[in-house]
Amino acid sequence: MKNASTRLVFEYWDGLRGERAAPERGEIEPGALRHALADTFVLENEPIGPVFRLAGTRLCALIGQELRGRAFTALWADVEAQADMRRLVQTVMDESAGAVAGLSGKSMTGTPIYLELLLLPLRYRGRTHARVLGALSPALSPDWLGLDTIESMRMISLRMLWPAAAARPPVAPRRAAPPRLVVLPGGRA
Repeated sequence: MKNASTRLVFEYWDGLRGERAAPERGEIEPGALRHALADTFVLENEPIGPVFRLAGTRLCALIGQELRGRAFTALWADVEAQADMRRLVQTVMDESAGAVAGLSGKSMTGTPIYLELLLLPLRYRGRTHARVLGALSPALSPDWLGLDTIESMRMISLRMLWPAAAARPPVAPRRAAPPRLVVLPGGRA
């Protein structure tokens, strides 16, 4: 993870979940995320797909509108990219794994922007497949923020953050090689 907001959200989420696959939505304290709150969002799993339940102010400014109630996949204009994002969110919920993606975007005036997307599973009232905590933050805060908006985005990298048990396959104990004695010629006569 490259962006400070992304790292802060992940570290907070990871600390909350402890040994569990995902923390409860009710455990999230907005004050603990105050330095990343503007880039943070919560998705709700609806029959039509993931929908923004909450979205931070900087994220809404980047997109140019309030995101609450809007489909997450609507951020991508391409139908194929929308399907990829729907599958990615579903994978995060199915596998209780996080995902971090690098995005390349372009503003309405053609200015390039690079963003980092983080998706993390949340439980809601004991139910899995209910909510996703996320962050979408620019690598550098654009000077056009509030004057221009993102027109398009595409994923350029993806890394899954598997639960600790699944991430590390069992390692067979390694036997130490028996000590060897090597005699080198030379020395005193």
